[in-house]
Amino acid sequence: MDRESSETLYSHAAVCSVDLSYVSVIIPTLNEAEGLPRVIEELLGIGVPRERIFVVDGGSTDGSPEIAMKYGVKVIPQNGRGKAGAIRTGLEHVETPYVAIMDGDYTYPASELPKMLCMARNYSIVVGRRIPLKGSMNLIYRLGNKLITTWFNILFGTRLGDVLSGMYVARSERLREVSFEMEGFSVESEILAHMVSMYGDVREHPIPYRRRVGRKKLRASHGLLIALDIMRLTWRYNPAFFIALMGSLLLIPGLILGAWVGYYYFFEGVAFYVKGVIAVIMSLVGFLSLLMAVMALYLKRFEMRIMRAMRRILEDAGRRGPRG
Repeated sequence: MDRESSETLYSHAAVCSVDLSYVSVIIPTLNEAEGLPRVIEELLGIGVPRERIFVVDGGSTDGSPEIAMKYGVKVIPQNGRGKAGAIRTGLEHVETPYVAIMDGDYTYPASELPKMLCMARNYSIVVGRRIPLKGSMNLIYRLGNKLITTWFNILFGTRLGDVLSGMYVARSERLREVSFEMEGFSVESEILAHMVSMYGDVREHPIPYRRRVGRKKLRASHGLLIALDIMRLTWRYNPAFFIALMGSLLLIPGLILGAWVGYYYFFEGVAFYVKGVIAVIMSLVGFLSLLMAVMALYLKRFEMRIMRAMRRILEDAGRRGPRG
């Protein structure tokens, strides 16, 4: 995006007045006939152009594509599987500098989109951190989301509050860099892992989370799959930390074995020399691996700070332009 377009988009940025023609909205759908009309109506109501709304359908049998067509928005058959395939398909049709992703179940308020777009000027991605309204998310799902988010924060060294939100605004060219290899509901984690690891500038914006309209697709069993996928993402984006973290697990059996050997030595008078040596070696390797994991995480955070600083310098230089 050139400088003139940037000034047009962010004129009156202090009050978050943005031109919504600079953002495209991708709505992945699969049998969302009940909630989809409300989502489209909200988007049109805040001023998103019809030609910028892309409903990517994954094979609905309830008439969702036909409903979307009545509103004059673009309906695109999905290539590939899952939500990742829907987002990847939608990105092929996006020509705007920014893209927003929203679920078609009416849980996310379109009214928050202008604020998030305004914030996206300084970040690679702005995520809508969900604030559940009454009856929108039961206790099990809240706990599961908290555990998964904590797991992500530990492995990637972040301090995010919601890594599973289905509403976010990103720079289009950076979102296209994502591999979209994670299937199912892990796509949001994959996107955030990429943005955190490659650019280090993820911003969250609190949004109300409403009760879903239509049949719920997410099940509690999906939480374990997402947690495993996050481990796979750690191997991809920070392998040194992942290897060191796995090595640190030797500390647990090492300490247990050492305690067992120590008990028999001090209280029973029986010496297990070989087991004692094994316990010491396992404990030392585990402890050293833990230190290496902490160091790898620290270096990753340091890298993220350097990337943010370099990006600010480049953006400031671009705004000033060449000097004669």
